[in-house]
Amino acid sequence: MSGPAGAVVPRQRRFTPTSTHLFVLLAVLGILFRGPLVDWIGAVPQLQTATTIFVGVFVQALPFLVLGVAMSGAIAAFVSPALLRRVLPNNETAAVGVAGLAGMALPGCECGVVPVSKRLIDQGAPSGAAFAFLLSAPAVNPVVLVATAVAFPGQPGMVGARFAGSLATALAMGWLWSRFGRPDWLRPQGNRVDEHCVTGRSRWEVFTEAARHDLLQAAAFLVLGAAAAAALHVLVPAGWFRHLAGAPLLSIVVLALLAVVLALCSEADAFVASSMSALPLLPRLVFLVVGPAVDVKLFAMQAGTFGRRFALRFAPLTLVVATCCGALAGYIFLGGMR
Repeated sequence: MSGPAGAVVPRQRRFTPTSTHLFVLLAVLGILFRGPLVDWIGAVPQLQTATTIFVGVFVQALPFLVLGVAMSGAIAAFVSPALLRRVLPNNETAAVGVAGLAGMALPGCECGVVPVSKRLIDQGAPSGAAFAFLLSAPAVNPVVLVATAVAFPGQPGMVGARFAGSLATALAMGWLWSRFGRPDWLRPQGNRVDEHCVTGRSRWEVFTEAARHDLLQAAAFLVLGAAAAAALHVLVPAGWFRHLAGAPLLSIVVLALLAVVLALCSEADAFVASSMSALPLLPRLVFLVVGPAVDVKLFAMQAGTFGRRFALRFAPLTLVVATCCGALAGYIFLGGMR
């Protein structure tokens, strides 16, 4: 568009609401209508119980979630996939082991490591090693392990079992892909660049954008998980939990599927699992091992990044491997169903 003197007039950009605007709107509405909300919740005992559980889970998990996304943003800004590629051995079997252990030092949320793994493959890293890192980084990093220790006080076996089960899942899937995976199952390689690693931007811009993106996305799923924990306490009869606790295999399967559906952030899922106190530790451990490895949002991201043919093979196998590794780690570290 040009003005009367031939000057170019910039086109006005249309306002598009984002999740940040929605969050601010809900916060303002909550402040404005705080009195009526408190009166309404206090008048219904079940709603009061659900609110207490929701707030407890959310407040406990929020500091670890913030710390986790801050570290994830720092990794996006200061650690490039090219650096990871240089430290990987040439031998693919050894590279899978190194990439799996790298998740301990390079934490990231489940969504953030998907594009990093794609860039590792684009830069020539073995795909098995990239997928081992994809599964280990959100599950065995210090933030997740400390959060698990806080959520399960007096149960150090839960921390060891989660670490062992998650690392075993990452290594097993990396080696399985190295042995049986086929390149034609992956979408052809390209030059697609991670949205958080655009060239020409400062490290501070990359850090703040990555942290903001991960925080808003992870917080949304934390709200969902806290709401689910509250609903389980209020809506599900206690007899159902007793029946589930008495059926070991059924409880493991149910909790594994619940982890897939809830799609929680790994920095916060331990607090949701700890709220399921009517169930033994073993199925709750499986919930924690499966969640960071495979869920509905990860399936969608993997299909979009690596292709649907890959996701349809990788996700179901990951679910089976993570469930088995979690159950085995539970029997070793927790002494079976407790």
